[in-house]
Amino acid sequence: MIGQREDVSGAHFAFTDRWGGVSAAPYEELNLGGAVGDHAAAVTANRERSARSLGLDPGRVVWMNQVHGAEVAVVDGPWGAADIPSVDAIVTTGRGLALAVLTADCVPVLLADPVAGVAAAAHAGRPGLVAGVVPAAVKAMIGLGADPARIVARTGPAVCGRCYEVPEAMRADVAAVEPTAYAETSWGTPSVDVSAGVHSQLERLGVHDRKQSPVCTLESRDHFSYRRDRTTGRLAGYVWLD
Repeated sequence: MIGQREDVSGAHFAFTDRWGGVSAAPYEELNLGGAVGDHAAAVTANRERSARSLGLDPGRVVWMNQVHGAEVAVVDGPWGAADIPSVDAIVTTGRGLALAVLTADCVPVLLADPVAGVAAAAHAGRPGLVAGVVPAAVKAMIGLGADPARIVARTGPAVCGRCYEVPEAMRADVAAVEPTAYAETSWGTPSVDVSAGVHSQLERLGVHDRKQSPVCTLESRDHFSYRRDRTTGRLAGYVWLD
């Protein structure tokens, strides 16, 4: 259920895998995405299971309506189902409030400055990398008192540069913005390495405490992958502060 968890000085980071939930095929088992065609009751049950396995109150988890952009929302508590904004990053100073990001190949980015008491979650796919969603999230954190030198950054399972094949023109467009995302598949065609691009952006912003998951979602059958399966579930990354 929780494929990876790390606790750092009062900040907590976790990423799910696909197992331990109640969803039926093709969303088996722990689909946490509410807009992929799965039954709403199954998604609710899965979100409750996932939160409780982390010791979290499911009602204190904040979700986003992700749209592959760079908009950031600052939150101080959960919002109603009808009020979820279309953003790709959320930031909070609320301790005990968990921020969640959904992915199935894109890069889930979790950030925290435990000293300042500021946390953020961002959804960085190829469009978000180019749009600058991660720098926007860090900027919002700084506005709330965070120091990049103290920010802890963790990125979760995502499609790797060896597998994320794109047209040559698309690779060139991405590399024009973020050169380190320029990559080649294991079979020799153009590709994009979004995780590498995200970590380069963080490095330039002064965020040095960073770790990247070694899991490629397309290669791992323990994780959902949109590029591999198209109709599939969504993984979640969670970050929260004591």
